[in-house]
Amino acid sequence: MKTQWGLIIGIIFAIIIAVFAVVNVKAVEVNYVVGTGHLPLILVILFSALLGAAISSMIAMIKSVSLHRKINEQLKEMNAKEIQIAMQQNEIAALQKEIPPENDDESI
Repeated sequence: MKTQWGLIIGIIFAIIIAVFAVVNVKAVEVNYVVGTGHLPLILVILFSALLGAAISSMIAMIKSVSLHRKINEQLKEMNAKEIQIAMQQNEIAALQKEIPPENDDESI
C-alpha cells in the first residue's frame, strides 16, 4: 500500500511539473557559472526536476547499499552468536552429565 501511495504522489507531482513547464514556454536568460545563454523555460524546469530526481535517487541508493551492508554484518554477528550459544549449551549438557543428581530423600 505504501508503494502505491508513493506511485500516486509521484504521478501527481510529475503532472504538476509538466503543466507548469508547458505554461512557461517563454525563453529566459540562464546564468551559468562561466557565461549566460537563452533557453526556453520549459527546458530549465524539466532539467531541474530531472536533476533533482536523479540526485534524490542516488542518495536513496547509497542509503540502501549502506543498510544492506549493515544487515549483512549483523547477520554474520548473529550467526556467530548462535554458534557460540550452541557450543555453550553443549558444554552445559556435558557438565550436567558429570554431576550426579542429588537425592532430597536422604536429607530427612
